[in-house]
Amino acid sequence: MTEVSMDAESEARRLSRREFIKRVIASGAVASSASFVMGGLAGCSPRPAAVAGSVERLISIDVNGQLRRVDVLPQETLAMTLRYKLGLTGTKLGCDRAECGACTVMIDGTTYYSCSTLTHAVRNRKVVTIEGLRGPNGELHPVQQAFVDELAPQCGFCTPGQVVAAVALLQKNPQPTREQARHAMSGNLCRCGAYDNYLNAIMRAAGNTAEIHHGA
Repeated sequence: MTEVSMDAESEARRLSRREFIKRVIASGAVASSASFVMGGLAGCSPRPAAVAGSVERLISIDVNGQLRRVDVLPQETLAMTLRYKLGLTGTKLGCDRAECGACTVMIDGTTYYSCSTLTHAVRNRKVVTIEGLRGPNGELHPVQQAFVDELAPQCGFCTPGQVVAAVALLQKNPQPTREQARHAMSGNLCRCGAYDNYLNAIMRAAGNTAEIHHGA
């Protein structure tokens, strides 16, 4: 084979390879533009098809007597929704694994750890946070006032959960004994160790002053 024919063959191969690459790029561009157009038009559909296994993200939940619309991820906890979506930061995040009780809220009158409760599970139920306990003019709830009177809060971080748990207790048992209150509050930890102060406050709120202990 002559040198001229070899050069011609090499040039043909280069042109073929270049043409092949051009066609690949062109086909990719067409596919991308088609998906963009179809994807954009899909948003115009009045009823987009639901994905199997998906959940509705925009939901309504009853919080402190108000119906709130909120965008909720499938695995989002109630604590995260309350704090970061609804701005109700009175509910504290402590352990974030259902052990300390700082995130305690009431759901239909029963206490729950909001850090381990999915927001999607509370639809059609009534949620009450620490913010929902104040009076119509912003006055303290009787339990909150009793906590102040008995110097129950120390650092204050666990106090919202303690208050909510105490209110739930007194709603079910308006006049608990000190031991009953101790048992009911056992799910709320106080790292400052002010347990007697909290129990004294509950006794004061219940009108059971005989069981208020101020010993050393």
